[in-house]
Amino acid sequence: MSTSPIQSQPLAELRVQIDSLDAQLLNLLNERARVAEAVGELKRQEGTPFFRPDRAAQVITKVQGTNSGPLLNQHVAAIWREIMSACLALEVPQRVAVLGPEGTFCEQAAIEYFGSAANLIYCNSFDEVFHATAAGTAQFGVVGMENSTEGVVTRSFDLFLHSPAQMIGEVSLLVRFNLLRQVNSLDDIKVVMGHPQALMQCQKWLNQHLPHAERRAVSSNAEGARLAATNPAWASLASERAAAQFGLHILAHAIQDEATNRTRFAVICLPQTLSTPNATGRDCTSIVVSVPNRPGSVYDMLAPLKQHKVSMTRFESRPAKSGQWEYYFYIDIAGHPSQPHVAAALAELQAQCAFYKVLGAYPLGQDV
Repeated sequence: MSTSPIQSQPLAELRVQIDSLDAQLLNLLNERARVAEAVGELKRQEGTPFFRPDRAAQVITKVQGTNSGPLLNQHVAAIWREIMSACLALEVPQRVAVLGPEGTFCEQAAIEYFGSAANLIYCNSFDEVFHATAAGTAQFGVVGMENSTEGVVTRSFDLFLHSPAQMIGEVSLLVRFNLLRQVNSLDDIKVVMGHPQALMQCQKWLNQHLPHAERRAVSSNAEGARLAATNPAWASLASERAAAQFGLHILAHAIQDEATNRTRFAVICLPQTLSTPNATGRDCTSIVVSVPNRPGSVYDMLAPLKQHKVSMTRFESRPAKSGQWEYYFYIDIAGHPSQPHVAAALAELQAQCAFYKVLGAYPLGQDV
């Protein structure tokens, strides 16, 4: 088998080449940053948004389309997201509200979306994330929407109903829960703490290995890790990031019931912070509606989607809490309202509704 010229070179020479390439990369990155600063100044003069998720999605898709390897496209996306994040921070830092404390999966989703240069604001609940975003404390917020194992995060859905914030993006995050503790042993664990969703998603492992430990719900998995660091008899379900943050041992890795467990997070902001992102060709539109309580009303509401060949990718119901057995329906459809067939379907659907609200139209997120 033949050997490439690069592979046949001595290690010392290869390291010299890497050092030279690193210097070239740094010069090019700084040149890009200077151009980004100029773009930022123009945006400041024109009063246009600094962060554009549709533009970020297009840049990453374009770069991936020209990638000839050996870097994988998912790694190219991560690299370019960080480059854009660092350049955007030179234009204006992005304030992003997330569920805290440090080490939550919500924090991880925010970093995956905005990059590590974002200025994160830690909140005690998704209610606080919505409030911080609506009040302007944060320009953006990140909230959990659903889990592939346990379904929707009902509180987020309820908060969307009356919040002025809209969805402008999403992140689908592979979630792995680990058992964390001060002491490097499974013996004498009295309490296991985690977000209610995490406790449900790890039931099988907990039933088998810690059947007698109390399962205590807390506001976030990272909060559980913080509390576990204060008592040797307590353990928590959380990320490796949380283990490092609070100095805990990882007693068991990836103990969630489903190996491909994912959580979908929504990125939110006020319309005056950022208007609806432009269509990218891979978009989702989210709406919430209610219909009169009469026979066939739900069928009549959904018929325009079929008529105009619009695919519905999600349909969830939540009680209207009116005491009359009425419901709100949360619907995701494939496409963007700027597309004629989507606009026609939504107009006809709205005509059938007693309540209608567009929660957002945004580029589809990549799985990370």
